Amino acid sequence: MTTDRRLEAGDAKRSRTTRRFMKRPLPRKTPASVLLLACVLSAAWLSSCRRPIPTAPDREAIATTVAAFHEALAKGDRKAALALLAPDVQILETGHRETREEYEKRHLDSDIEFAKAVPSTRGALVVRQEANVAWTTATGRSKGSIRGRNIDAENAELMVLVKGDDGWRIRAIHWSSHDQAGGGH
Repeated sequence: MTTDRRLEAGDAKRSRTTRRFMKRPLPRKTPASVLLLACVLSAAWLSSCRRPIPTAPDREAIATTVAAFHEALAKGDRKAALALLAPDVQILETGHRETREEYEKRHLDSDIEFAKAVPSTRGALVVRQEANVAWTTATGRSKGSIRGRNIDAENAELMVLVKGDDGWRIRAIHWSSHDQAGGGH
């Protein structure tokens, strides 16, 4: 038998099988067990897609600390900004790491100048907490000008806070941004 004839024979066999299947009547009622299984599987799938995020018990106090730090920068209040930083804080920005002392001497004044000069909008603050440690994330946008330079940047912020006897203090900050106009990182 040639290859063409075998293909034709296979096609004929499939056609008979398909015809037999098509002649079978479709069930009019679906068994209840099949419907129940479909419902259970659908519910399981949907619940796995979006699990609720646990709420931080001290969310308001944590968010207040983060907001107070940003307000202190915007007002130019060095003392208030530094009071919210833990003694061993680490600040990461533009690929550099600074201690509290380095930040106070080299970078705090420029952050205050920026916060005063360039309006920024912040998105929702996401707060997570485990015992006396919390972390927050937020994104936002800064648009304005400073020292003759136009700014249009998207920003991201991560803060780690620790609760002590004097309340929540910022233990680490990581800021990153990219120019909106250039689309860089």
